Amino acid sequence: MTRSHQARLGRSVIAGAAAIAVTAGIIAAAPDGKAAPATPQLSLIAASTSVTLDSYKEEPGVYLDLGTYLTAANAPLELKVTRKSYKDPVVAAQIVREGGKTVSKPLPKGMVKDFAGLPGFLQITMTNAAGKTVLNKAEDFCPNNASGRVSPEAPATSRYPESCPTNPFTLGSVWGVEKGWAANTYAGIYSKPVVLPAGKYTAKVTVAKRYRDFFGIADKPQTVKVTVREVSSEGGAGAPDARRQSHAAGHAAPTGQAGHAGHGATAGHGAAAGHGAAAGHAGHGAVAPAAPAAPTSGAGPSYNVGHGPLIPAPPAVPWAVKKQGLKAARMGDGGGQTDGSRKAPALKPAAKRPTGKATVPDVPKPDLRSLPAYGINISEPAKEGPDKGKDFLAFSANVWNAGPAQLVVDGFRSPGKELMDAYQYFYDANGKQVGYTPTGTMEWDPRPGHEHWHFTDFASYRLLKADQKEAVRSGKEAFCLANTDAVDYTVKNANWHPYNTDLSTACGQQNSISVREVLDVGSGDTYTQDLPGQSFDITTLPNGTYYIQVLANPEKRLKETNLNNNSALRKIVLGGKKGARTVTVPAHDLVNAN
Repeated sequence: MTRSHQARLGRSVIAGAAAIAVTAGIIAAAPDGKAAPATPQLSLIAASTSVTLDSYKEEPGVYLDLGTYLTAANAPLELKVTRKSYKDPVVAAQIVREGGKTVSKPLPKGMVKDFAGLPGFLQITMTNAAGKTVLNKAEDFCPNNASGRVSPEAPATSRYPESCPTNPFTLGSVWGVEKGWAANTYAGIYSKPVVLPAGKYTAKVTVAKRYRDFFGIADKPQTVKVTVREVSSEGGAGAPDARRQSHAAGHAAPTGQAGHAGHGATAGHGAAAGHGAAAGHAGHGAVAPAAPAAPTSGAGPSYNVGHGPLIPAPPAVPWAVKKQGLKAARMGDGGGQTDGSRKAPALKPAAKRPTGKATVPDVPKPDLRSLPAYGINISEPAKEGPDKGKDFLAFSANVWNAGPAQLVVDGFRSPGKELMDAYQYFYDANGKQVGYTPTGTMEWDPRPGHEHWHFTDFASYRLLKADQKEAVRSGKEAFCLANTDAVDYTVKNANWHPYNTDLSTACGQQNSISVREVLDVGSGDTYTQDLPGQSFDITTLPNGTYYIQVLANPEKRLKETNLNNNSALRKIVLGGKKGARTVTVPAHDLVNAN
């Protein structure tokens, strides 16, 4: 796996933090000392009455980052989004807590179609200086978008996750806007640019009627004056300062974090996108943005970018800091705001390797499960080298932890030894370590883009024939564990803010003598198998039906709650001829994503 950096582009932190603050009065305490209702009072607000959007000559189009937010007063907005199985549709319910009771209010059938957010939540109408309507479009809304406090009485931090997941095999998610907070409505990478000539416009932003009716949102559209200016990515004298972002260099991971990859278009584990990438540099001309926001997986505080062919979710909120505002603005996740820019730190291993008798106590354990493969395609044949003329089948695979306990593995190295000895730990209900067991080894991977410690025998990948007998096995056997995908945040003990989400921090350095790798409850770890030796060599395989098997804990070294749910199969059909192979991927029940 390799890693890349990809930054996110969006509104300035000054607009996202300072401008929100002026709206605090909108969600003040209930008047006359009356008790606030248990249901949230939602409002659409605009952080500013005017915005300036850039359109690049080389790639005309602007992203409608208008600075509108959804606020929640008196109680948080909380939605639980689930599906019973891949044979069942995605459904959502609003969760209301009152007097110690929890009430679940189902959303109307079909209102939510997937885990990416509320479709068609906003309606945006644009008129030009002459009053003519030049644009009318709907925008989706992820309640987990970046947010900030707008009331001094609001909680210092938000309990809710910081992105909406888009892994096609996600099973459950929680969306929310914390009480006294406001969430950005901008759709990020899912919002397609619109072509508008340079000039003055007026944007009218309205919450769609079906959502107003269900959530009780007042019909109060927000009006924003918009200036569209044309700039050139070539810069030069007189060119306006523009937002700058780094481009994906290979594979990637959460808000700048990456899922595991091989190489090619997604070559690597990404560092926190946005760190050092948001501000324009003095003396440099405008730089055309590659996208309004980095793709993410929705895993946690920092989001995974670039899970192979899959386009992951947008960051919690698009953000960027213009050069002139860099010193004045406060960037990053922290008390009172989230923007998805924080890299979740690594966890520290125990101070020393475990001693005493190894025991596996009767306490909660992890439950490793595999998702069906996705992002399936035929790699472009190599034009030189030992793999010249060969055909390879690439795919993405995810193993996740259904809980109710974390998977915690420490590695310890003896002086002069190349391998670390690995140990799995067990904890009681109070978080006290009460047992451990040896569980194989960890090895250092020195290849560029990897350069971290891999835990062996975590998963294996096999291509099975139609009779489900093995045809090809992937050479991938060792893994750096990280919480790259939010697979099901509705399971018991799911951690909505996992650590070690960023692979640049999760798996140690070459000179490390110990390392801790964790797969948290509700999260999964995605690897993209697109390297020769990791992808399947199908050069000599006949056309026909096959199954990609993703198998967690293949040697059963890790102790789990259940060892009978570790395998997942995905049907494929190979066709074509050597050098021009094809793959057809039928729908997996209701999931029609290759």
